[in-house]
Amino acid sequence: MGRSSVRGQRPPAEARQASPVRAAERGPDGNRPEPAPAGGGAGPRDRGPRGRRRAGARPRRRRGRILRWTSGVLAVLVLGTAGAGYLYYRHLNGNIKTAKLNLGEHKVAGPTPNAAGQTPLNILLIGSDARDSKENQKLGGAKETFGGTPLADVQMLVHLSADRSNMSVVSMPRDTLLPLPKCTDPKTGKEYAATVGRRMTNESLGRGGPGCTVATWEQLTGIHIDHFMMVDFSGVVSMADAIGGVPVCVDANIHSKDREGHGSGLKLRKGTHSIKGVQALQWLRTRYGFEDGSDIARAKAQHMYMNSMVRQLRKNATLSNPGKLRTLAEKATEALHVDDGLDTVKKLYDLSNELKKPDPSRITMTTMPFVYVGARVAPKEGEAEQLFRLVRDDIALDGKDKKKPAEERVSGEPAAADDKIAVQVRNGTRTATTPAAPGRASVLAQFLIGKGFTQATADQGRSMAEEKTVIRYPSADLEGDAQRIATSLGVPLSSVKRSTDVSGVTLIVGADWRTGTTYPKATTSDKAPKSDQTINGADDSTCMKVNPGFTW
Repeated sequence: MGRSSVRGQRPPAEARQASPVRAAERGPDGNRPEPAPAGGGAGPRDRGPRGRRRAGARPRRRRGRILRWTSGVLAVLVLGTAGAGYLYYRHLNGNIKTAKLNLGEHKVAGPTPNAAGQTPLNILLIGSDARDSKENQKLGGAKETFGGTPLADVQMLVHLSADRSNMSVVSMPRDTLLPLPKCTDPKTGKEYAATVGRRMTNESLGRGGPGCTVATWEQLTGIHIDHFMMVDFSGVVSMADAIGGVPVCVDANIHSKDREGHGSGLKLRKGTHSIKGVQALQWLRTRYGFEDGSDIARAKAQHMYMNSMVRQLRKNATLSNPGKLRTLAEKATEALHVDDGLDTVKKLYDLSNELKKPDPSRITMTTMPFVYVGARVAPKEGEAEQLFRLVRDDIALDGKDKKKPAEERVSGEPAAADDKIAVQVRNGTRTATTPAAPGRASVLAQFLIGKGFTQATADQGRSMAEEKTVIRYPSADLEGDAQRIATSLGVPLSSVKRSTDVSGVTLIVGADWRTGTTYPKATTSDKAPKSDQTINGADDSTCMKVNPGFTW
């Protein structure tokens, strides 16, 4: 945001920029990067949101597939203000709504940088069904729901690899049953206790805001999330209108309405159509009429829409029309609700440059493997965890990675004598579908005591959900102690993580070690679970399959 100058002093450098583009041209250290290539691509010295220099990749003009709609939208936010001056730049910043990133008690530590000092980037995209305005109420229907608790009806995790060579997008059905974490509303201070049983994951948004949805994802996946971006009904409509429509395809005539009146109302003939406004929202909300009528089919339709939206943003002449460009910048900033780390147009622009880098053929979209639990779904044991591990370990879902196994780094910090190492043991064997294995903290604490770690203690508090056994430590001087615990148990050193969420060396026994005192040998694969929901980013030939019961 802008700062008012003090009498007798020059205004800050930020306010002296002739235009927001000039402000955006300078990196976080104030240096001017090399010019970006024509077409809006990332330049060779672009800096990401973390401020590190990364090698850019000239994007292809053809298509930017799944969820690079985000980069297409954000890239125009700064460019669209070129002739408007700093006041308009401040105005756009004022449009952006922000909230705290994570409202949970336990936050997953960030990943360790690779040999080049690069780290992955994880962004949670949320679609809200909030009926908190007349416009949203009109679009969402159901008068009795006005002002009700919002639900996170669309949830997609975008993972950008550390080297920016590939992107993975994982969707979670809105009716996935999960234990929800404790969250605290930052505005009211209200605490929402962790749920005893499983609840639908879309309820997380109503437990203090999008930061609770972030906490829910981190608890389930063990993946550190850097940012969230949320949009509501009216935001979807305004964005579709601003870019002039989004092409979509159906393989038969469709009318999403059954005899009881259920359905989005979407009505299209077989073939490709450019949709916008209310019709765009209908497409994104359609469940009745697509494939088997499930949220899984709806997620696939949402993927297709986002893919097409990116192509429009990258090739549409709208981007060369100053008036329409300004409208798009206005609508985009009004539509977005982001975390505090994305609170300016400049930060959004930096993020867009990062998201442009993967080639479309290296973008993979999929839906979390699941099993049906009545009319709801739950993460599929084993396969869901395998998918999350690949994302967490920064392994591409397309199987094209040529990464060598990381060498385990031995700490230069010497460990204390075994009987001087204080270690707390926690039970983290609970999963989304399985209760915690009883007594695991006590069993492993006693085992450590028997091996000479006489200061080992068991935390008898509420069990945690940790897919993989991990040993955490809070500061560099305790790294050697943590690694000593790991080697004594046969736990790989890659599972030793620094984290400010613990106050001392802490062993969390994960779901991979539910029995015994011998750590099980890893039997994991670096291949993504097979799924008919997986789509490659270079494929633009797919049409949504229409359920025969909804044709006309």
